[in-house]
Amino acid sequence: MANQFGSKIKELRETNGLLQRQVASQLEIDTPMLSKIERGERKAKKEQVLQFAKLYKADNNELLTLWLADQIYDVIKDEDVASKAMDVAQEELKIKSKRTKKK
Repeated sequence: MANQFGSKIKELRETNGLLQRQVASQLEIDTPMLSKIERGERKAKKEQVLQFAKLYKADNNELLTLWLADQIYDVIKDEDVASKAMDVAQEELKIKSKRTKKK
């Protein structure tokens, strides 16, 4: 199971010398919930990702990228055509990006 986001926020918490209960209190969630997010057993909400970034003074985009990558992985991990689907999605994103830049 991919858990890049959970691993990163645990690393940031430990680097900042904070206990789970301290972080949970600041995010207004309970300690077991934070523990599950760090272990990848529970998904954080997007708003929580931004709260983690602010609390740890971390890059919003880095945490959002890891969070989204975990979500994508969870959706496609058991699919035989996962890599092909990712290629198609990446091409769609490139096309959308080009259209956005032209406007």
